[in-house]
Amino acid sequence: MPLMHEVEGAGATGPDDGHDPQRVGALRGAGVQVDTARVGHVAAVLGLVVVIAVAGVLLVAGVKKNSQIDSLKSTDVVPVDLTVTRCLALVGGTGSSPAGFECTGTYTYRGATYTEGVPGSVDRPVGSTVHGIVAAGDSALFSTPRAVASEQVSAVRVALPAVVLVVALGGLAWVVLRRRRRVSSA
Repeated sequence: MPLMHEVEGAGATGPDDGHDPQRVGALRGAGVQVDTARVGHVAAVLGLVVVIAVAGVLLVAGVKKNSQIDSLKSTDVVPVDLTVTRCLALVGGTGSSPAGFECTGTYTYRGATYTEGVPGSVDRPVGSTVHGIVAAGDSALFSTPRAVASEQVSAVRVALPAVVLVVALGGLAWVVLRRRRRVSSA
């Protein structure tokens, strides 16, 4: 077993051996070189790809929401009666009182039974009836006349994600072209 003074002196480097004590060195000579420009480029590209993906999803959701509102506001809707099958309290804040309710129910349309959420945040007894409407072209699109009356087709719902998407695509093109120019001129 080696003595403590032998272990302390074995291979220990000090300030007089030519090494800078402030330098964080590599273990056993394996150095790491980081190209900060490349790391910045990769981070910019990844960030823009995430923004493009989110803007694309929001754009599709906005178009779909506007389409659903149009369908439910058209004259081609059918009245249906939904029977509440469950209603759960939503907990919010400290959890001491319900923040609202989420109810679901079933209705039958053209011989098929559908299970859908009930618009609004009202506690409804199981078995109660909710008078609603469905779009004739999309029988799974259920709402209440009151909820439909409060909704409006919105250009902002589509325009804002579209603008963000275009700007992010332009930014991505700029970052990629800038990188290519730097690489080709080097």
